[in-house]
Amino acid sequence: MFIQLVCVGKLKEKYLVQGIAEYSKRLASYVKFQITELPDEQAPEKMSDAELEQVKEREGERILSHIKPDAHVVALAIDGQLWSSEELAAQLDRLATYGTSHVVFVIGGSNGLSEGVLRRAQTKLSFGRMTLPHQLMRLVLTEQMYRAVKINRGEPYHK
Repeated sequence: MFIQLVCVGKLKEKYLVQGIAEYSKRLASYVKFQITELPDEQAPEKMSDAELEQVKEREGERILSHIKPDAHVVALAIDGQLWSSEELAAQLDRLATYGTSHVVFVIGGSNGLSEGVLRRAQTKLSFGRMTLPHQLMRLVLTEQMYRAVKINRGEPYHK
């Protein structure tokens, strides 16, 4: 299985970089894993609704250019489905067995995802109704993918 994480924004905090590197290394023993980091769109702090949509559209075009047509796309969105770790594992197992061997998880920038990206996604996933920094979400998602792989293999880690 090939799991790709497409995300907007550069990771700067050392502790996040180290945590993601650790879980990426662990994942590499089980799946092909790739993180595609895209630059966020430069924008003023205060924007009109139209300017906000333009920023999201430009980021969305960059995101979509890194997603292959046959990939199953899971967009992280606050209004998405809530899954437990076991449900994430079951979804990945189902996709690997019956769906596609290429799954793309998308984390947008601080302004969210464009409508085009949300339409391209087969699934919208939420980690809760709270807003989390997208850099922190990258670490949480990477850890959860590792946990899901361990659950599917029946190996100890998940408690």
